[in-house]
Amino acid sequence: MRHSLPTVPQFYVTAPQPCPYLPGRMERKLFTALQGDTGDRLNNALSKQGFRRSQNVLYRPSCSDCAACLSARIVVADFSPSRTQRRTLKRNAHLVRRATSPWATEEQYALFRRYLDSRHAEGGMADMDVFEFAAMVEETPVRTRVMEYADSLTGDLVAVCLTDILDDGVSMVYSFYDPDRITDSLGTQVILDHIALAREMDLPFVYLGYWVPGSAKMGYKARFAALEVYLRGRWERLRTPEDYRAEVHPLSVDPIAEQVAGIRLPDMGPQRR
Repeated sequence: MRHSLPTVPQFYVTAPQPCPYLPGRMERKLFTALQGDTGDRLNNALSKQGFRRSQNVLYRPSCSDCAACLSARIVVADFSPSRTQRRTLKRNAHLVRRATSPWATEEQYALFRRYLDSRHAEGGMADMDVFEFAAMVEETPVRTRVMEYADSLTGDLVAVCLTDILDDGVSMVYSFYDPDRITDSLGTQVILDHIALAREMDLPFVYLGYWVPGSAKMGYKARFAALEVYLRGRWERLRTPEDYRAEVHPLSVDPIAEQVAGIRLPDMGPQRR
């Protein structure tokens, strides 16, 4: 007897755990699995609704009394770099982008370890070994590329970004860079280059992940012009960051059943060719 996977995605909720962005709070995620040949369609549809991908899972924050995390994206056509960002582009003009298939290398992992040990030694990924790193890069059921940035003068790998190619943009799943090049602003450079990449591909958006008002580690995202955030079921242009609050309130999040009922799913039937 032949058994097939369910065509309608099943949604689940994680157990509460300490929030990595706001101290003293607990986070919870709503998630579903990416599987089969419908992965790209589901990734495209849910990314437009504030979800993010991690390996073969799509997730969105669903904390019981906090709605601070807001999915953020840049509107490419409206973006213009600030004076500081133009200086960053000029400073890194010698970097070369290499787009590769999602395949982990020892060189990538060495850079990744230096980045974690310097910037996130206490984070949830601090103990990730080379096999777990390879899984993060390679276990993708969707259209993914690894963007490597090399110094054309020395040949050194200085930054890497795991990037999903969506039907309406590029999604920066995870990036890391040489922690010793502090003055080069490599994190900003990688975002600026993804804006250029989206323009080259004629795609309207660059998805940045979550912006969290009140979180110092996420504050840099608000410095990009033409930023939109996903709030109450729709995208809106970011107002001043001070307009967004991160207070805890028991009615700040809809019940899980209502959240799932409100998710707009793509046609999950067999794809016509």
